Amino acid sequence: MAMEDDFLLDAEDDARAVEFIQSYLPQDLKDKFTEDDLYYILDLIAEYYTSSECLDAEPDEEGYINIDLDEVVDYVVKQAAKEGEMGPYAPEDVFFVVQGEMEYGDSLEEE
Repeated sequence: MAMEDDFLLDAEDDARAVEFIQSYLPQDLKDKFTEDDLYYILDLIAEYYTSSECLDAEPDEEGYINIDLDEVVDYVVKQAAKEGEMGPYAPEDVFFVVQGEMEYGDSLEEE
């Protein structure tokens, strides 16, 4: 039962993240990304975090881990092209999604 609860919490968090990103995107990008695109990109971002081990890095003096957004964008664009399920995505567009995901994470810390 705990695993099912975790899955539901993750799904709710993903839904809130997608909603946040949709409102975060500049007007000209809002029509470029469907909800499915955003869920897919969120999955790729999470995949990047776990595979790159960037979250294992030593935090700075303020407790933050430096994550190179360009590397995340590059990973998302390349994986989407390789998998061929979604996209193709332009790096300059994906950058705003990645940035929105980071902002969403920051907003949770402020609560």
